[in-house]
Amino acid sequence: MDSTTAQPEITQHDLRTRSKEIMEALGGGHAFTVTRDGHRVGELIPLHRRRRFVPRAEFAARSRTAPDISLDAFLDDQDAVVEQELNNPYAR
Repeated sequence: MDSTTAQPEITQHDLRTRSKEIMEALGGGHAFTVTRDGHRVGELIPLHRRRRFVPRAEFAARSRTAPDISLDAFLDDQDAVVEQELNNPYAR
């Protein structure tokens, strides 16, 4: 792997022979550029996992900058969705 680039480069051969090691590195947040015959052909990048739990302090901090929500408008929106579902001729 080339450590002089921002993203390490791995050859197609490396990808085949060191797949377990590379997959573990991806799981740890590392990305790679894949080369074939000396040419860059693609990137392997880790997927960002979504958190299910948001700490209370973070939720409170984000909520402070959120726009105000009208309870009446929210309830009207919910009623409109329910009405659409009840009147949907394609629903079973």
